[in-house]
Amino acid sequence: MAAAARGSVWEIQPGDVGAAGFGAADAGAFLAALRSAAAAAGPGAAGDAVWAAVAAAGVLRPEHPHALHQLVYYSVYAGWDRAARGPPPYWFPSPTDSRQTNLGRFMEANGPKLLGPAYKDPITSFNLFYKFSVENQEVYWSMVLKQLAVKFQKEPKSILSTSDRSKKGGTWLQGAVLNIAECCLLPCPSLNRTDDSTAIVWRDEGHDDYPVNRMSLKELRSQVITVANALDTMFHKGDPIAIDMPMTCNAVIIYLAIILGGFVVVSIADSFAPQEIGTRMGVSKAKAIFTQDFIIRGGKKVPLYSRVVQGSSSKAVVIPATGDYLGVTLRNGDMSWKDFLCRASGRSSIYSPVYQSVDALTNILFSSGTTGDPKAIPWTQLSPIRCAADTWAHIDVRPQDIFCWPTNLGWVMGPIVLYSCFLNGATLALYHGSPLGRDFCKFVQDAGVTLLGSVPSLVKSWKAGNCVKGLDWTKIRVLGTTGEASDIDDNLWLTSHTSYKPIVECCGGTELASSYIQGSLLQPQSFGAFSGASMSTGFVILDEQGTPYPDDVPCAGEVGLFPLYFGATNWLLNADHDKVYFDGMPIYNGRQLRRHGDIIQRTVGGYYIVQGRADDTMNLGGIKTSSVEIERVCNRADERLLETAAVSIKPAGGGPEHLAILAVLKDRSAQYDVNLLKSKFQKAIQKNLNPLFKVSYVKVVPEFPRTASNKLLRRVLRDQLKQELSNHSKL
Repeated sequence: MAAAARGSVWEIQPGDVGAAGFGAADAGAFLAALRSAAAAAGPGAAGDAVWAAVAAAGVLRPEHPHALHQLVYYSVYAGWDRAARGPPPYWFPSPTDSRQTNLGRFMEANGPKLLGPAYKDPITSFNLFYKFSVENQEVYWSMVLKQLAVKFQKEPKSILSTSDRSKKGGTWLQGAVLNIAECCLLPCPSLNRTDDSTAIVWRDEGHDDYPVNRMSLKELRSQVITVANALDTMFHKGDPIAIDMPMTCNAVIIYLAIILGGFVVVSIADSFAPQEIGTRMGVSKAKAIFTQDFIIRGGKKVPLYSRVVQGSSSKAVVIPATGDYLGVTLRNGDMSWKDFLCRASGRSSIYSPVYQSVDALTNILFSSGTTGDPKAIPWTQLSPIRCAADTWAHIDVRPQDIFCWPTNLGWVMGPIVLYSCFLNGATLALYHGSPLGRDFCKFVQDAGVTLLGSVPSLVKSWKAGNCVKGLDWTKIRVLGTTGEASDIDDNLWLTSHTSYKPIVECCGGTELASSYIQGSLLQPQSFGAFSGASMSTGFVILDEQGTPYPDDVPCAGEVGLFPLYFGATNWLLNADHDKVYFDGMPIYNGRQLRRHGDIIQRTVGGYYIVQGRADDTMNLGGIKTSSVEIERVCNRADERLLETAAVSIKPAGGGPEHLAILAVLKDRSAQYDVNLLKSKFQKAIQKNLNPLFKVSYVKVVPEFPRTASNKLLRRVLRDQLKQELSNHSKL
């Protein structure tokens, strides 16, 4: 940290402000404004009240040095007792703005009827309404469905039926018939969506000084129909068809066309090696694959078609990454994008969508595949409704919003963002290139993005490169993050560039089509923490004997989800669904809980912190802890650190587990005294976590192994380290 935090905000001196990179001439005026704002919280106010007053006053601005934001934030909360009060909040819902959110408007309109005299306002009554949504799912979902652009050809006979006990998650929207892709493509008066509404904005890497491109809903629908017509000349209804390419406009068009035409999308991430592509093509029995000749990333051309050819013999339709002509020679049987589109020539511009039952298969996605074959996870037409409803309620996606979340259709966030935009009347923002640098950040500004999603490693890259300097991100009103544990200081940097807008933390799974815990704009938000369960989602935290802790008790353990979960899978294509998600889970309120595999902590104050997967916990001196918990502390032990990974090693001869910490430096070429780093880690852990935890081994590495979806592979690190230490007889 460039400027050390003082004991409290009142102890900050002009010299501290200057040391934080603020001009000396203006330091006095800034300090006076800061103290005036803090004083508005009242004499002896607690840190949260002081921070709320400072943030509301706008004393800290996006253009101020990050060190100044650090100085003020950490000084305000210097005396905060996390053990007694829980994580400190940085964002607070306002009574006025809360009524303008989707959920706030919904509660104002329906709260008195549903909750009676207990209903007060969206903030005060949020927890009551959440409980109502869990206990009265049929009522909740029948009302939420009307908020989305969902058009049934046959209305459901019921919202939820539990008569078929083989479906532990219940039968949802029984008898409903629709085409979910058509719902994305039609005008919707209730969402103010017309044919002229902007459906997609995008920019190609390398064109960063050009205006952003725009596609209307009418243009999107026309292009989707063209692709669907071409598909009809080559495939049979129900055929699985893969997409392995970046999330470009063409990828989105192909995705919607496959589903509009009654085919099934097979989602494959564009980062996979040939063997991984082949595995997914084989498991899904895909008849063909759409791909690109290359991927353009950071000015480099990364081969993609060649990987597809090595991995699969299925027919490929190949799209040029740039221009109109392919940069590769196609093998026999493969087809250029141009030739594929020509097959639609002469066919009608009016297309009849294939209407199917709500539980018809539309998309095959895959788990990360960190152990064995990846699970093939089916998405039905329920799944898009679930993910769009969750982002409606939690991220507050509204008509005319511009929503950007750099991702890929091979990962669950790709379809989630696509459906969240098109079923909520928002515009999808796509950057055709690398999201790691300033060019992407400039696109966010130029496109007028109002909702921006990320993963923590992406934020870390933007922060390390100071990529937002000189840009205006203040149009952003909500931020989102998922994928791995967030870093507190990185998120402080991120939200400061938007004038302290809320960051909605999301944690879920492909098989849930949603997040089971996430933030809400009707609750205070704290860095790196979730403020509650998703609407209509119930869960308990289990102790080591599988007994649920009481709902209001701070605790940590494995999460058990209530099984009646709208949009969750009830079968897998290549695994035993019951064995994976239900076997061995306890019965709760007459129903078997659903396994998710996360260890979560409920803190004082009711926040939740994900402590990693159940297999990422460790026992140190008889005390159970998680890798994530240790990493949070170690990441802040030295400003030269980019990230850390904590694993435990069991000695070959038995005995207690040893704690090993691996570190990646911001400057990969720098030399660092490992013993000094070990000492810093030890002090940080003793001070902030547990004085009994001992760091046994530290190693600096150039990078960490990750899945293609960027999740840290601690299992691989653990195995590598165990082998290395065994060879050197360190243990």
